[in-house]
Amino acid sequence: MPTPSLLIVPARFKSGKLYSQIPTSGAGDFTVNRATAATRMNASGFIESVASGIPRLDYFASGGTVGCPALLVEPSAANGILNSTDTTTSWTLGANLTRGAIDVIGVLGTNLTVAVSGSGINLAAGRIARSGNNVALASGSTYTISFFVKKTGTHTIGGYYALITGAASGNLGAGFDVSGSFSSGSIFDTAGTTNRIRRVEQWGTDVFCCSETFTMTASGTLTSFFLAPVAGVTSSSNPTAGSQLGFAAPQIELGSVPTSFIPTTTASVTRNAEEFAVSGAVSGSIGQTEGSIYAEVNIQKLLGATQRAIVDIGQSGNRLFLGYGNGLTNQIRFLLQTSLGGLVDINSSATSTGTIKIAVGYKNNDSIMYVNGVSGTVLSNDNFTSSLNALTGLSIGSSNIVSETHFLNDRIRAVALYTTRLTNAQLASLTSP
Repeated sequence: MPTPSLLIVPARFKSGKLYSQIPTSGAGDFTVNRATAATRMNASGFIESVASGIPRLDYFASGGTVGCPALLVEPSAANGILNSTDTTTSWTLGANLTRGAIDVIGVLGTNLTVAVSGSGINLAAGRIARSGNNVALASGSTYTISFFVKKTGTHTIGGYYALITGAASGNLGAGFDVSGSFSSGSIFDTAGTTNRIRRVEQWGTDVFCCSETFTMTASGTLTSFFLAPVAGVTSSSNPTAGSQLGFAAPQIELGSVPTSFIPTTTASVTRNAEEFAVSGAVSGSIGQTEGSIYAEVNIQKLLGATQRAIVDIGQSGNRLFLGYGNGLTNQIRFLLQTSLGGLVDINSSATSTGTIKIAVGYKNNDSIMYVNGVSGTVLSNDNFTSSLNALTGLSIGSSNIVSETHFLNDRIRAVALYTTRLTNAQLASLTSP
């Protein structure tokens, strides 16, 4: 197998810099730009804060286990639920509940116990509440609410309930069963939302991330936010006395998926987007008339037809793009464009969550892409004998073009570039499961 001209397996870094393994001269090192702190899951399986400008090597693996470190790349997001860092502070406890502070994979949470049955999450006596959030919700925009549930006894069903004022006035809430047999009933509905999608994802031993995505049909303001154990996913009532369940890290953000936890105290907090880029000429790292790209990613969020960059090289019209394709449902796309009209366009079949290995080889009238050992569909294998012009700029996890975003919103494990086209057998071998 030929040696790559550039290899990045995220491991070595300092503030503002992510070092490549090849080359060692510094020519392949990535500039890191994220102007705020952000959180990650560390090697011990706990959420911890990472300072601004420091790459996030995230150890999350599906099923609640700690995996191999991968570079987490996310867009900007803001959490409008207040005191999310500690749900025992500034959260009002219902009269029919008792509580104690617990650790939920590094976030301080509340363990709720039903002291008196017969109340519910829709009544003040049966919930913990944080008022005064005042999160503006715009008509037509999509939002995601998320929070952690920790099983601390035999009970497995918890829920959230939100008060919305304004044109979208009403109650919004849902129940989540974290026993492993997830049920999709909703506790409350409202005329102010549509397209409700709910998820349960294991993040640790007896710890689950519960989330719901919805689109506003009218504008409103989320004022108070409540959490509680409930009797069932379609019931607002508390379970029997003595039932226990823990809650932590509540979050509401603009977008269709829950991103990494954004801690708040008495005001909303924004996590800035992060960018990993090599500026200037990159012709020494990738071929102009032929070349190969390898990428290994850990995908936990399937975003449908959303375009998401994994590797983006060059500028509009003179570009190599590898990522999820715009309008293609969970499909990987490789796109090569030259300034004189040359075009290569290859799509994969639909992918699922987990580790995805991708390898592309391109050459005049001879280009191919493999995803997990399976070759893609070549839509255009056009002649580009004119070659790519001198390529400028390389980004991983987001677009290299200023006017675009296309954040991966997930994890990168490795990227390698070659100045020659690898053989089909080599490309297939690189991506074999």
